[in-house]
Amino acid sequence: MPDPSFSTLISADQLAARLKRPDLRIIDCRYDLTDPDAGRRIYLESHLPGALYADLGKDLSGPPLTDRGRHPLPSPDAMTALFSALGVSPGTQVVAYDQTDGAIAARLWWMLRYMGHETAAVLDGGFTAWREADLPVESGDVARTPARFTGAPRGDWLVTLDRVPGVPCLVDARLAPRYRGETEPLDPVAGHIPGAKNLPYRGNVGEDGRFLSPAQVAARFAEVLGDRPPEDAVYYCGSGVTACHLLLAAAHAGLPPGKLYAGSWSEWCRDPARPVATGPEPGPPLEGGWGGMRSCGRSPSSFPPITNPS
Repeated sequence: MPDPSFSTLISADQLAARLKRPDLRIIDCRYDLTDPDAGRRIYLESHLPGALYADLGKDLSGPPLTDRGRHPLPSPDAMTALFSALGVSPGTQVVAYDQTDGAIAARLWWMLRYMGHETAAVLDGGFTAWREADLPVESGDVARTPARFTGAPRGDWLVTLDRVPGVPCLVDARLAPRYRGETEPLDPVAGHIPGAKNLPYRGNVGEDGRFLSPAQVAARFAEVLGDRPPEDAVYYCGSGVTACHLLLAAAHAGLPPGKLYAGSWSEWCRDPARPVATGPEPGPPLEGGWGGMRSCGRSPSSFPPITNPS
């Protein structure tokens, strides 16, 4: 009987039983927004056997192409080059992990799926779960064995800034205080896109950092989406990273894939002409007009034009 593939989550025990598979690629995505070099430092100190490192700022982000958020999505060509360098080819089972809850690893997972690679999963509970299971680790760098990645972007999975006002169901993945505009530790303006509902990504996991059951996750989504088809939902966060956690959770729950607004709040709030909502309610949807919404209230910046994704 062939070894099953994994396309959403994989447990530490399941991964440990497959470490010798020749088609397995493990990618360490640990990253600290307050110390961008910390992820690679802790990777060199201790990581899963054979794991390569992918840096959120350098590998999983790129020059502005589809968006101008804090972590712009790399171009399809850049993703193809990255995945090839990481040794990913058709049929490769990729497992991404971060420290605990998958918030960063989900970005790599979504990028692979966006480029058509189905056999990608996130280690449930991350490095913490691996160590708690007393499973082996190693230190130092791991030599890369390149492969030929083949894939093409699923353009309908990505929403660009110009399409946001027409989105029928916008979902904000940030924690509630940021959504309500009570605090904003990373971006210059606090609040949320008018009409967006809040579904904090951390609610997808329990206190141990492992995902809730598919039924529990589906119930969370149903409460926010209501009668809207899941495939109509567009997810955003601060910079298009933790929104991918919601997309992973939806897949874990067996829901059809929604879409990602990769520029997210960090792009939206850069232009003072764009409205901002605060408080616990979504506010009037953008398609209903911008009257009554306070603006970002910042001086506009000059940027080169964005090229839409191919």
